[in-house]
Amino acid sequence: MIAVIVKKPGGADGLELGKAETPVPKENEVLVKVRAAALNRADILQREGKYPPPEGTSSILGLEVAGDVKSVGKNVRRWKEGDKVFGLLPGGGYAEYAVINEMMANPIPSVLNYEQAASIPEVFLTAYQALAWHSKLQQEERILIHAGASGVGTAAIQIARIIGAEIFITASAGKHEMCRDLGARYTIDYKKDDFASRILDLTDKKGVDVIIDFVAGPYFSKNLSSLARDGRLVLLATLGGGGVGNADIRQILTKRLTIIGSTLRSRTLDYQIRLNSDFIKFSSDKFQKGLLKPVIDRVFSWEAASEAHRYMEANKNIGKIVLTIPE
Repeated sequence: MIAVIVKKPGGADGLELGKAETPVPKENEVLVKVRAAALNRADILQREGKYPPPEGTSSILGLEVAGDVKSVGKNVRRWKEGDKVFGLLPGGGYAEYAVINEMMANPIPSVLNYEQAASIPEVFLTAYQALAWHSKLQQEERILIHAGASGVGTAAIQIARIIGAEIFITASAGKHEMCRDLGARYTIDYKKDDFASRILDLTDKKGVDVIIDFVAGPYFSKNLSSLARDGRLVLLATLGGGGVGNADIRQILTKRLTIIGSTLRSRTLDYQIRLNSDFIKFSSDKFQKGLLKPVIDRVFSWEAASEAHRYMEANKNIGKIVLTIPE
């Protein structure tokens, strides 16, 4: 088969189309003819040699796909050839064919196309895990979502809106309108404003109940200041670095704060299946009714995978970046 290959770890120019071995589905897996694959920052880290795939999984980039079932393993009963599915992978998405556990594959809602469906798994599962499982966000609570215009950010805004929370986001000014359209009430330009001061001003000094953060180090102290008593901080990445400087961690005690670190790719298959099942129960009718929607910024042909990676690295996107793969 043809796949996007990393010629050598490093920059985006190291990506090219090449030959790879077609995967063979195990007894509980399905082989998918991939029609679309979405980008994630994990793909960039893996391309740079900083984020190796889990042991025993494909070394090809790509964590989320949509396509058609080509064949099934001998024990698979949920799917048959020709079914249209989308789902989360441990790797292997930037290719003509990919394998996925039958319980991690989901039917594509009739109102969505392949590109939209491929934009769901990683970001919506990550956001749902952070809001529903980790922080246990409740109706009328306040939540601050950093990088509100990112893939996970746009998913988290929509989920928080359905839960009934009051939503604050940080993003560059040009991305605020989209975030408001999705459900954010307050938008903060992180390039110009001190978000901690703005949060305290907007909440009468009370702070927010939940923060979803990808930046980590440079934001840690301000996050603590922005949280209300019994607040929860969910860390999903360390894009700004891991050092926390002179943060006053006494606030963790005095405000009874909870700090949760979370990943998804490294979770066990059993965990991912349970999360996927819970999310599908929550969301399937909502995608069908338009209450939830994948947000796509740009679609590239897989021949332009290098360009797509550079676009993500430039932080230009509002929502997802998708690669299309021809039949």
